[in-house]
Amino acid sequence: MTARPASLKLAATASLLALTALAAPAHADDLREALAAAYNTNPSLENARATKRANDENVPIARAQGLPTLDVTATHIEFLRQSANSFTAPERNLGVTAALVMPIYSGGAVRNNIAAAKERVEANEADLRNVESSLFAQVVAAYMDVLRTEALVALATNQVQVLRTNLEATSDRFQIGDLTITDVAQSRSRLALAEGDLQTAEANLINARETYIRLVGQAPGELEAPPPLPGLPDTVGQAIVTALENNPALDAARQRAEAAGFDTKAAGAGRLPTVSLFSNGQYSDFYGTLGGPVAAQFAQSEKTANAGVRITIPIFQGGLPAARQRQAGARESAALEDVILNERQIIADTRATYAAWQAANGVIKSAQAAVEAAELSLEGLRAENSIGNRQILDVLNGEQELVQARAQLVTARRNAYVAGFNLLVLMGKAEARDLNLDVGGPLYDPTINSERVSSKMNDWDRDPEPAAKSTRTVDIPPATATIGPQLLPGE
Repeated sequence: MTARPASLKLAATASLLALTALAAPAHADDLREALAAAYNTNPSLENARATKRANDENVPIARAQGLPTLDVTATHIEFLRQSANSFTAPERNLGVTAALVMPIYSGGAVRNNIAAAKERVEANEADLRNVESSLFAQVVAAYMDVLRTEALVALATNQVQVLRTNLEATSDRFQIGDLTITDVAQSRSRLALAEGDLQTAEANLINARETYIRLVGQAPGELEAPPPLPGLPDTVGQAIVTALENNPALDAARQRAEAAGFDTKAAGAGRLPTVSLFSNGQYSDFYGTLGGPVAAQFAQSEKTANAGVRITIPIFQGGLPAARQRQAGARESAALEDVILNERQIIADTRATYAAWQAANGVIKSAQAAVEAAELSLEGLRAENSIGNRQILDVLNGEQELVQARAQLVTARRNAYVAGFNLLVLMGKAEARDLNLDVGGPLYDPTINSERVSSKMNDWDRDPEPAAKSTRTVDIPPATATIGPQLLPGE
């Protein structure tokens, strides 16, 4: 056979349909839109924000321990049985008591508890930053996984089409005695394997799209190529310095260590004196029953009041204050060790992620060269096979090498982008404020609520009824493995 069949030429032309990271469709979802959607609707992020608001209340709770308290108690008593020797006891009584207590000194417990609560509010803000950037890392990975698996499905679909054409051409040449039954069997075997690979790729694409839906809250459309990542470091040393300064998980650990130090001081206050002012007022009304037969000789209501200073000096508490302080000190030590633990982890993760990012960039260059070489090799193998200088198996192997090279290029591009974004996450540079997201309004500011509630003292001050803010995905149709026309890597 001196020329390639028309069907084989069509299959080769069809190999120009596939990939992801090279072309940007005119109308498609982009990565910034996906991140903004997750920012506005993801339940894990809303959960973290609500948890942060709950922890904000620890500041007014701690402050309340140092503020005055006013209690009013009303009691109505019916005396059902009187003493036989009592001739003036009342039959009933209404008592109203008002008590005002003003703490003056508590050994520093209130002051240190407030300081600890404020430190934990700042730690919670860092936790929220960490949740936000971690969510963005998941969204980026999901976005790139959809692009990658779409490309792999396109590659697998194209490979099935090419191998079917090869099988037809091999069968035709077998009919005229140009090839053997072994050549036909080899072609049929490769086609069966390719069809299995296509089914696996389609299942992986459905899984990737469902993960995208779970994180973003909407089905992926025709995704655009992602934009270049900003602020990537030139060296691993620069990345580590930035991570140690800005990583939110490390910031949270440091703030919790500071809070634990205030806890230790507050625990030591249990052995110190406390001072408070108090004032009591009481009103009693006997309903005209005081004095029995001579009730007219008695006042049937009375008012009393008193005020004073109360000093409590602990003498012996069974070792309770010392135990609490030792316990708090041990927890402070654990918090300090946690800072070092997080620091070690961040250093290791930053170095490893930087290496993975660099390696993926290197693989991209190698894979691009491999794709170009495999395309040239396959073209030569097909030409040589057409004049009998190469066997069908050589052509099949060449096609498989080209598919593998293209798949490696697709995967390397995905890995490089995800590793680069994860590096920004570790450096504390992958939050909404860093990515300039258009979220349809101002970015969520966790300090607004903490400042709002920190000085509240109204016992009847309530927030609106709790309600879920994130969107549900129950009405989104199941993902499919359908893909549109794309370009193969290297084309």
